[in-house]
Amino acid sequence: MPINERRSLWRRMRPYVTVFDGPLMLVIVFLLGTSLVALYSASIGIPGKIEDQLRNIAMSFLVMWFVANISPQNMMRIALPAYVVTLSLLLAVALFGTIKLGARRWLNLGFAQIQPSEFAKIAVPLMLAWYFQQRHGQLRWHAYALGALLLLVPVALIARQPDLGTALLVVAAGACVIFLAGLAWKAILALVLMGAACLPIAWSMMHDYQRERIMTLIDPTSDPLGKGFHIIQSTIAIGSGGITGKGWTQGTQAHLEFIPERTTDFIFAVFSEEFGLVGNLFLMFLYLLLIGRGLMIASNAPNLFTRLLAGAITMIFFTYAFVNMGMVSGILPVVGVPLPFISYGGTALLTLGLGSGILMSIQRHRKLVQT
Repeated sequence: MPINERRSLWRRMRPYVTVFDGPLMLVIVFLLGTSLVALYSASIGIPGKIEDQLRNIAMSFLVMWFVANISPQNMMRIALPAYVVTLSLLLAVALFGTIKLGARRWLNLGFAQIQPSEFAKIAVPLMLAWYFQQRHGQLRWHAYALGALLLLVPVALIARQPDLGTALLVVAAGACVIFLAGLAWKAILALVLMGAACLPIAWSMMHDYQRERIMTLIDPTSDPLGKGFHIIQSTIAIGSGGITGKGWTQGTQAHLEFIPERTTDFIFAVFSEEFGLVGNLFLMFLYLLLIGRGLMIASNAPNLFTRLLAGAITMIFFTYAFVNMGMVSGILPVVGVPLPFISYGGTALLTLGLGSGILMSIQRHRKLVQT
């Protein structure tokens, strides 16, 4: 009898313990393992980074497990409150936010400082997925227009801080939701043309440092010791890695401190210098598996809400990787976007853990959701 009781307890607890999606979890573990290898080398001379990152990873797994236990039905219930709270926090930042390095991005709660724009990466696509689910089967042009407005309001508040990197991630996730909801290709083409026509206006509204980043992208040698320093040094590191790299902990650009922010935004340059093209192909293969698994979960999702949400989370993963590798390689302007699951940092890793947990919840509950 005691054996049967123990088995019965395990049967009751098993659905809450074995919530992780195997293929997705395997890719994330490989990425985090690669992160620790790269971070160990990049943080030589900077004590405490590995310990802090291990703590961040543990918190990320806890968040992932918690969210994976939340059913998509409950996610739909919290979509609107989460959006309203996030919007309220962004407004509070605009009015009372703490200024650091010329940007007003943080909100001081007394016991801690938070960056509400990070919440928008999940809250906005969650809200848009809920919105289009409520109007499924009766989508007209005005429904897409209102959806675009729901996206643009938080994006405008984030861009105003200014934080173009986070704004870009939110735009990508939200635009993915609107596209997957069935927006016609003609409308997409019209929006692209309108966006191109508005580029001169956008240029005039940019801050000086934002215009300088774009001009530096075109010609980084115009200010090699100033604005172009990041791009020049990171591209030197990537190129000097060659085919197989210089070897782990043997990168000269990183250890002679030529690469700025080498544990966070520019860790890809450190990895490239030490592991070369072979290491980069391995890393890109892991991201391909991550994005492919996300798209597979989205394609198997049982209703519009889960399909749109899974597609948006996958787009966030893609945008993180594409923008970071692009800016470090010198093909995109430098913005504050970390390399997903690789760069050092707690907030971004928690956001990625939250997104991964959502994907796992959708996969786990796919047979329980009403279509």
